Amino acid sequence: MTLTSPPTRRVAGILVPLFSIPSSASWGIGEIGDLTHLVRWCRSAGIGLVQLLPVNEMPPHESSPYSSLSGAAIDPQFISMSQVPEFERLGGEAALEPELQRQLAALRRSSRIDYAAVRRLKDLVLRKCFAQFVADAERGVGDRRAAFDTFVNVEGWWLDQYALFRALRAFYGEREWALWPESIRNRDCSALDAARGALAEEIGYRTYVQWIAGTQWRQAREVCAGVMLFGDMPFMVSGDSADVWSRQDEFRLDVSVGAPPDAFSATGQDWKLPLYRWDVLEARNFDWLRQRARRYAALYDGYRVDHLVGFYRTYFRPHDGSPAEFSPSEQDEQERLGERVLQTFRESGAHIIAEDLGVIPDFVRASLIRVGMPGYKVFRWEREWQIEGAPFIDPVTYPRLSTATSGTHDTEPLALWWEGAPAAERAAVLAISSVAERLGEADRAAALLAPRFDPSLQGAIVESLFASGSDYLILPVQDVFGWRDRINQPATVGPENWSWRLPWPSERLMVEPEAATVAGQLGIWSARHGRALPTGEGQ
Repeated sequence: MTLTSPPTRRVAGILVPLFSIPSSASWGIGEIGDLTHLVRWCRSAGIGLVQLLPVNEMPPHESSPYSSLSGAAIDPQFISMSQVPEFERLGGEAALEPELQRQLAALRRSSRIDYAAVRRLKDLVLRKCFAQFVADAERGVGDRRAAFDTFVNVEGWWLDQYALFRALRAFYGEREWALWPESIRNRDCSALDAARGALAEEIGYRTYVQWIAGTQWRQAREVCAGVMLFGDMPFMVSGDSADVWSRQDEFRLDVSVGAPPDAFSATGQDWKLPLYRWDVLEARNFDWLRQRARRYAALYDGYRVDHLVGFYRTYFRPHDGSPAEFSPSEQDEQERLGERVLQTFRESGAHIIAEDLGVIPDFVRASLIRVGMPGYKVFRWEREWQIEGAPFIDPVTYPRLSTATSGTHDTEPLALWWEGAPAAERAAVLAISSVAERLGEADRAAALLAPRFDPSLQGAIVESLFASGSDYLILPVQDVFGWRDRINQPATVGPENWSWRLPWPSERLMVEPEAATVAGQLGIWSARHGRALPTGEGQ
């Protein structure tokens, strides 16, 4: 089986969460409309790909983009309020009550994202916008109702169940669906029909919000033309999601999915996620996974499949304390399942890259090569582990069918990694030919004596990754600039996770001296190493 779908050219990309790029007009968080500013800077830097983290709607109490209430819905917190026509009809920000204006000003001043405050304010104002939309439609004002109806018809395959789920969850005080009344929890038809009637207004509101988000996303994609927009598909949605509630027989809720023990965790990880009933999904021709792929292909040019190995074999722990297992249990079944799922994803037409980090069996890596799907080459982990001293693998030798990177959203930035690394590890980095040739003798000597991560060292490592053999290069924005800020620290919960923002409003990327300097250098490296944007796309 060959599913090869490499990029049409060598490409350089950056990883940056949408929430991290607010502009001066944003309401305390990066918004859909802010992609315009980021992509303008990317074009100036020769960057042809932007990798985002998931933008699916999160529960009100969550900040992790990997916790979602839906595998298809866009989180309303990312809506650009200044681009909502009904908000402008209401008078815009100038017409907000003084207290709401104070709240908005506080969100914009904050150096971190206050998710709860952002959601409260946007929900309150979006409800006013929905009321204006309904009133306009009833009076026959404007032509927006026709566009709304078209959206509902086209997206009904996921939107109908999502809007009902969100209306019910709001009605039950945002409690998880497992705590709802039995008739609703078990989807009794008469109970659901009654709920649709009683909650029609709330269902309409949830539908309206998704229409606004979807419209803005489509407009942003048009503006971003020429720079590929990549998403991130989580392996699984939350058990408390519209998808699991509406398709309960396709999931096991008596177990919890996670990761087996490895060098980083002696006990493994428990993600509190349900398990796919692979036999049921296969009997239905993997229709839900096919729908997810369809949705992602509509939103993005391509996407990263998170925890790729889970689609070959899923590690789970039964709630009754029984020993952990893999599903499926046998290698031949695992290999057949993984390749069938990847084929299902590929049929959507999007570019796909595989997050193949962690404990990955050799047969899975061989399978990825066979089906032509690029995995990851994380600079700090690519070493000849079987050779004494574990020398680093020179990025120039990375295979074309791979994604070179300096780290992920879960790793510490290069600067922190370097300054915390043992002397022997730093010496091994400096012994890499493509790094050493970009450092003068004095710079190498200084880097050996002191762990300070200075600009010359940062430039040498980053350019060596631009020179890598990998067709895809995706660098965390922190490593592009040499910053020390983390996006997330795994196994911790706190306000520092998922709340980092750019040091300037995103519309200033083109004029801030540091950003302009970095863009110029990236442009040189992109051209030098065959990753430049096609003529005309960098303008």
